[in-house]
Amino acid sequence: MVFGTFDGLHEGHLSFFKQARGLFGSEKSFLIVSVARDQNVFKIKGKYPNKNERTRVTLVKKCQLVDKVVLSGLRNHLSHIIKARPDIIALGYDQKAYVKNLKRDLKNKNLPVKIVRLKPYREKIYKNSLIKTLQ
Repeated sequence: MVFGTFDGLHEGHLSFFKQARGLFGSEKSFLIVSVARDQNVFKIKGKYPNKNERTRVTLVKKCQLVDKVVLSGLRNHLSHIIKARPDIIALGYDQKAYVKNLKRDLKNKNLPVKIVRLKPYREKIYKNSLIKTLQ
């Protein structure tokens, strides 16, 4: 399972998905992508995404690297993770919101999950905030 805003997919996102799929081996991999809610993006980034949450979900669903797309929780970031019951949570190199006590919080809910931090893909180029400034 991975998490993000995904306000337009770019090569960095595709690398993110490929890395996450590769954590389990290609035959057993099943990638669930959690798309951040508009109001949570605002809380974290101080601004709303360019595309609304439904549009972002539709965009991610079109990606062949993704098996399932869910919207994150509105108030509780754990509920949709517990429902999905992933074996592995793959975090992006720059994801910091909601992850400080994630492993402990999930263990307390009887969901021991392996948490892995993925590598950046050309982080100075493929990051939505940077791409927007270059356009």
